[in-house]
Amino acid sequence: MCSWPESSTAPAGNANIQSGSLVQHPISRRRLWPQTLITLALVATFSPHANAQQEKILPAVQVVGSTPLPGIGQPLNEVAAPVQTAKSRDVERSGALDLGDFMNRTLGSVHVNEMQGNPFQMDVSYRGYTASPLLGTPQGLSVYVDGVRMNQPFGDVVSWDLIPRAAISSMTLMPGSNPLFGLNTLGGALSVQTKDGRSNPGTSLQTTLGSNVRRAVEFEHGGFNDKGLDWYVTGNLFKENGWREDSPSDVRQLFTKLGWHDSATDLKLSLSHADNQLTGNGLQEQSLLALDRASVYTLPDQTNNRSTMLNLAGSHSVNDNLLLSGNVYYRDIKTSTYNGDINDDALDQSVYQPSAADRAALAAAGYSGYPVSGANASNTPFPSWRCIAQALQNDEPAEKCNGLINRGQNSQQNFGLSGQLTWLGDLAGKRNQLVTGAGYDASRVRFAQSSQLGYLNPDRSITGVSAFGDGVSGGNVDGEPYDTRVNLAGHIQTWSLFASDTLSIQDNLHLTLSGRYNTTSIKNRDQIHGASDSASLTGDNRFSRLNPAIGLTYSPAKTLNTYFGYSESSRAPTAIELGCANPDQPCKLPNAMAGDPPLKQVVTRTFEAGLRGRLAGNLRWNAGVFSAENQNDILFVADNQTGYGYFKNFGKTRRRGLELGLSGELGKLNLGAQYTWLDATYQSAEIINGSGNSSNDAAIAGNPGLDGTIGIRPGDRIPLIPRQILKLFASYAVSPSFTLNGTVVAVSGSLARGNENNGHQPDGTYYLGPGRSAGYAIFNVGGNYRVTRRLQLLAQVNNVFDRQYSTAAQLGATGFDANGNFVARPLGGSGADGYPLRQSTFYAPGAPRQVWVGLRYVFD
Repeated sequence: MCSWPESSTAPAGNANIQSGSLVQHPISRRRLWPQTLITLALVATFSPHANAQQEKILPAVQVVGSTPLPGIGQPLNEVAAPVQTAKSRDVERSGALDLGDFMNRTLGSVHVNEMQGNPFQMDVSYRGYTASPLLGTPQGLSVYVDGVRMNQPFGDVVSWDLIPRAAISSMTLMPGSNPLFGLNTLGGALSVQTKDGRSNPGTSLQTTLGSNVRRAVEFEHGGFNDKGLDWYVTGNLFKENGWREDSPSDVRQLFTKLGWHDSATDLKLSLSHADNQLTGNGLQEQSLLALDRASVYTLPDQTNNRSTMLNLAGSHSVNDNLLLSGNVYYRDIKTSTYNGDINDDALDQSVYQPSAADRAALAAAGYSGYPVSGANASNTPFPSWRCIAQALQNDEPAEKCNGLINRGQNSQQNFGLSGQLTWLGDLAGKRNQLVTGAGYDASRVRFAQSSQLGYLNPDRSITGVSAFGDGVSGGNVDGEPYDTRVNLAGHIQTWSLFASDTLSIQDNLHLTLSGRYNTTSIKNRDQIHGASDSASLTGDNRFSRLNPAIGLTYSPAKTLNTYFGYSESSRAPTAIELGCANPDQPCKLPNAMAGDPPLKQVVTRTFEAGLRGRLAGNLRWNAGVFSAENQNDILFVADNQTGYGYFKNFGKTRRRGLELGLSGELGKLNLGAQYTWLDATYQSAEIINGSGNSSNDAAIAGNPGLDGTIGIRPGDRIPLIPRQILKLFASYAVSPSFTLNGTVVAVSGSLARGNENNGHQPDGTYYLGPGRSAGYAIFNVGGNYRVTRRLQLLAQVNNVFDRQYSTAAQLGATGFDANGNFVARPLGGSGADGYPLRQSTFYAPGAPRQVWVGLRYVFD
């Protein structure tokens, strides 16, 4: 399983210096030199007597990467934070599908929200901060692969499907607002290092078959020669139908790396490519979920990701105490989306009975079979004729068409370089390690989005009509129609300088000071509206800040280490937030953006304190507390006049918690446990949209089911963040050829999005569902049986007890009755526009029991 603080079980002298990995090196006196490490490793390998001597004098120490770029790393007992690490064998043994799934199964304080409904599109949250593939989600985690920041320029989103699981060599989850990892490191940073041919020689082929017509083929090949060259390649072809209706996934990933090294220099050139088609049909309304857990609300919801990244990384040892490292990269990402949705604006309309003018327009266009009279919800559950008729007449079709087709195109070119210097020496007679560097990232983005009106079909797909959202009804504060189209070109640049210095005041007392200065410029150019237009997205924005950090660690005994840390980090507003922040031009994300606003950076300040140590044998434990406060958080708030909204800076939010961990080996048993208590609250007051919430101002005034707002109070809990998280994991070597493993993921319930004031109470008529998701515990088991020296049989069962559970919830209007029929004006009647709607709780359902088997053949 994963290894957590304190030290590893590998013998002293087994050196493997690389950022982000679980590595050991011996520390004897005050100096730590790369060549000394190599010498000690050779002695330890070839001299049993010398190895025994060193085990007494030079204890094994776990080393982790303290920056995104590869370097010498830092002993864990000098890092003032509860760092979590894992290697490739931990990922493979867990049975996880991808990196996000692995983090959810085994890493402390991590949970997932499956808002998109696809296993490759999870929202991964750590300590209440999220890395999500969904535009508009506030992003609070930074993700790096081989020193390249994977948060995409437009929206800071993270596409987990672009990181191939098989290529992962090691990973480090760095907690807190560590400034060394740059922008967006509000709650933590994930640094991944990939495999190479020298560390992973050989050839293997693996095939997998299982539930949901899953079939996958994965191969690896690595090698090296005596001239310093090494090479590695892995590929993955994955297909499945998905456990929900019309939810297939088609994933194609390729990763290659070519390396060269001599005694002082190491160069790595890697190329990664992915071409994926993912269908994530999102949340489902509670009554429809009760009828069929595999059902979807509307379809399709397709995302196509195509990405190519080229990265050249290198390091050079100038001498025994000076190491230079750096990288230069280029990445091209193209994303397209096609989503069929319910048009909420039609839910309070009479959409069944065509008028005389409607019937004339239909007849003139050659249509027949439309109702002449008597059309209503019971005999026309899926209306279409009035939508078609209104589109033919160009007469407010947005009010009569109950469907929308939202299309998006996103093109991003991202390139940059960074350099880092690591110096080891003495300062005032004390051992000292200095890391300093600089980076530059530049991006060009092009984002286009459009909405086409349409009507709902019996299978809940949407058929479009000749009416587009370039003037939908409703209007802004001036009574003009909204234009839901977006066509935005942008240029983003970030310059940064960083430094970190660790001074060993004593052999057991270490002080670290670090900081990073970032300056980011965002230049948006609207391709639809001129710069003088109040709806224009054109604007120039610049954000700069120096973020500091300080950490102190102390080891009163060889088996006990204490730490205290304070850190700050920031994130600049994303283009999608900047494009929807004008109170005079509110929008309805993710379908529209308008305006150029004066948003401020989000700044997070984190305090950490804790203990970690080693018990008898190889058991390691940790206990710590943290408190992180966001200043100028960005929140989507309501516009009282239109029911739409816009982003604005919000006063404060806070996340604090307690973390406990235990892991180690007991004979043939490898086990671990992680527990987190998490308290995430708003610390300022604000008014936001609360149409689905029974405690909104309209409902309180006696008008339930209508648009309304709710008030957040200091102390209200933040939705989608559970109070408690428990992870249990174990593996047991039944025999030299047979290993069993299992994991338990237990998560307490959380509030639904839309219940930010924590006040929703269902009444069974206008408001359905509790406004929260219930807690759950999921058991997974797997096994590995070595049939021959080269052939392995693999098996995995997820959700062993077939538990029905949901990972997230959201409040919103529903257009369906309890039997699954579409019903405009769902509460009946034929009054004026603005008739009450049925509001309900929507859930992100978790997968049922699923079984997979695989064969892995190792050629050499």
